[in-house]
Amino acid sequence: MSFPYISAVEAANLIKDGDIIGLSGFTPAGSPKAVTSALAQLAEEKHARGEHFQVGIITGASTGDSCDGALTRAHAMSFRAPYTTNTDFRKAVNKGEIRYTDIHLSQVAQRLRSGFLGHVNVAIIEACEITDDGRIYLTSGVGISPTVARLADKIIVELNAAHSKRIIGIHDLYEMERPPYRRPLMIERPSDRIGLPYIQVDPSKIIGIVETNMPDEARGFSEPDAVTEQIGHNVAAFLANDMRKGTIPSTFLPLQSGVGNIANAVLSALGKDSSIPPFEMYTEVIQNSVIKLIKEGRIKFGSTCSLSVTNDCLQDIYENMDFFINKLVLRPSEISNCPEVVRRIGVISMNTAIEADIYGNVNSTHICGTKMMNGIGGSGDFTRSAYISIFSCPSTAKGGCISSIVPMVSHQDHSEHSVNIIITEQGIADLRGKSPMERAKVIIENCAHPDYKQILWDYLRFATKGQTSHCLSAALAMHEVFLKEGDMRLIDWAKFVR
Repeated sequence: MSFPYISAVEAANLIKDGDIIGLSGFTPAGSPKAVTSALAQLAEEKHARGEHFQVGIITGASTGDSCDGALTRAHAMSFRAPYTTNTDFRKAVNKGEIRYTDIHLSQVAQRLRSGFLGHVNVAIIEACEITDDGRIYLTSGVGISPTVARLADKIIVELNAAHSKRIIGIHDLYEMERPPYRRPLMIERPSDRIGLPYIQVDPSKIIGIVETNMPDEARGFSEPDAVTEQIGHNVAAFLANDMRKGTIPSTFLPLQSGVGNIANAVLSALGKDSSIPPFEMYTEVIQNSVIKLIKEGRIKFGSTCSLSVTNDCLQDIYENMDFFINKLVLRPSEISNCPEVVRRIGVISMNTAIEADIYGNVNSTHICGTKMMNGIGGSGDFTRSAYISIFSCPSTAKGGCISSIVPMVSHQDHSEHSVNIIITEQGIADLRGKSPMERAKVIIENCAHPDYKQILWDYLRFATKGQTSHCLSAALAMHEVFLKEGDMRLIDWAKFVR
């Protein structure tokens, strides 16, 4: 079948007001760029004429500025799910201008299939190759691509020459059935494959191919500083010690790592620790540090949903695909983040917290309980099912004005029942097998910044005693003091105790 080749503007004009659009990619990797940019321009033109034009957007995870940023600034987005990292989008959500649904990433595809998120009118899929019989070969990220391509009424393909066709063969694309009696995923180790290297779609649904040459809008990360380096060292030391005790087998276990500067620092520290053997990863994103460790032989294999690397690093992968083709696999997010697989193969999860409370509850999404940061992402998928779940963060933020260890988290994403280990640059709190009061003592003593230790001990002294001790009138007082006075250290507990 011969497909029409159209411009990004022509593709945008095929999208109607009120449409729900499903996108390929996971993080900016593999996300469409040209059509969403043109759609934002179209929306601005329609708005200038007094016409209403907004669409709903459903993705695998975050996208680049040419999607989330451009559509937000054009006031073209009515609804968005799930995770995102764009600053303009975040501001609009916190102003109430965009309806945002934060979902565990492993659940997005199933919720689409079940109709919970509405009907997908148009899928926009970035590809490096397409065949006449409807085989779409993806690029550097997968996300929910197989599901939105199957469910959508129409498909627009961005055929992006910035991605080498040498990536063909690295994907393992499989869509889970709807319940009941779903077949098990036959993944026993990260390198196992269960699907196809392409998405097969009905060719008649492809309404246009847009040729582009646009690299991923990759995010750079800062070099580790003294704090993130110490956090990385603490994580590596904890894992090495657990292996020496036999809690972790001598062959080690697959790792999951979130995205960001701390995650890069942690993986770098693990790679340098000679007591830790070469290991595998079963994770949702792979960053530059992982690619470096694969080349050094410290990581044996990486199963992921996204090559969330810098463009220089991605080009290095393409140029050395003969080396990487048997060391990497890209999967849909419902497979890369599947809790059943995570539980069964014994993944160790390592994620970042905004704040943790003295009992081990973690907030990973909201600043002071109200302002959305990015979303829960895949951290919940892994944390609840992990062999060992680790959360790390600096002990303070905003130059010391905020303590990351607080009496009660202002928003809870991960409960004390799922969180095993909390690590800051100050030290390690092992919460396994401990009662709430035992957890409080080890978290304050080992993880809190010295400026806040006595403040937290003082809170515990006047808290109403119980299995979990709290003073409800003061539990969020440190947050309140920060919002009013700009520094949690100015807390005066006497003002909050009745």
